[in-house]
Amino acid sequence: MRLDKNTYGTVLLIYVLSAALIFVLMRFVPQWWIKWPLTLGLVWVCGWQTYFHMVPDRRPTGSDTLVSAVSDGKVVHIETVHESTYLNHDALMVSVYMDFWDLHANFWPVTGTVSFAEYFPGKHMLAFKPKASEENEHFCTVIRTPAGKEVLFKQLAGGFARRIVCYAKPGLAVRAGEQCGIIKFGSRIDYYLPADARVRVKVGDEVKGVSTIIAEI
Repeated sequence: MRLDKNTYGTVLLIYVLSAALIFVLMRFVPQWWIKWPLTLGLVWVCGWQTYFHMVPDRRPTGSDTLVSAVSDGKVVHIETVHESTYLNHDALMVSVYMDFWDLHANFWPVTGTVSFAEYFPGKHMLAFKPKASEENEHFCTVIRTPAGKEVLFKQLAGGFARRIVCYAKPGLAVRAGEQCGIIKFGSRIDYYLPADARVRVKVGDEVKGVSTIIAEI
C-alpha cells in the first residue's frame, strides 16, 4: 500500500498537531495517568489516519462488462430510480456507505471512456440518509463502455467529508481498478447501472474497492 498523493498535507498536519499536543502533555502535565493515555491516543490517531488515506494494491476484477467496487464499504441501498442528472432514464442504483474505518481511496468501476464529469456543491448531511444522494456535495462521473453501455457513479461527501478528489474529465480513457480519486472521511458511492444489469451484491454486504464485483452489464 502507499499513501494517497492528495493527502500528504492532511496527514502531515495531523502529525504536527499530534506532536505539538504530546509536547504540551509531557512538558506541562505531571500526572502520568493523564498524559500517557492521551499520548497513546494521539499516536493511535496518527496511525489510523495514515491507514485511512492509504491506497491498497489489489488485483483488478472489473472490465468493460463487470462493474467493480469504487471503494470499500457496506451496501446500504439497492433500488430502481430515475436518474436525471445525465442519463435521463430509469437505472439500478446501488449505494455503498464508507465509515471511518474504511480505506477511502476510489477506483474506476468499469473500463471505457469518460463521457461526463461534473462537480456539484451541496450540503453535508450524514451520507447514509437517502436524500444525501441529491442534496449533498458530490462529483458525478459517467463512463461509456466500448459496447455503448453507460455507468454513472457519484462520490458523495458525508457529514464530515470536506474534500472530494476525482481525476475524471470528458474523453479520458479509463481502466477498471485504477485509482480515480479519494474522498476524505465518512462518505458514500452511488452507482447508477443499466436497467438490465445483473446486480451481484445485496444490502448488508461488505465490499472491497477493486476486488468486489458490483454488477454485470
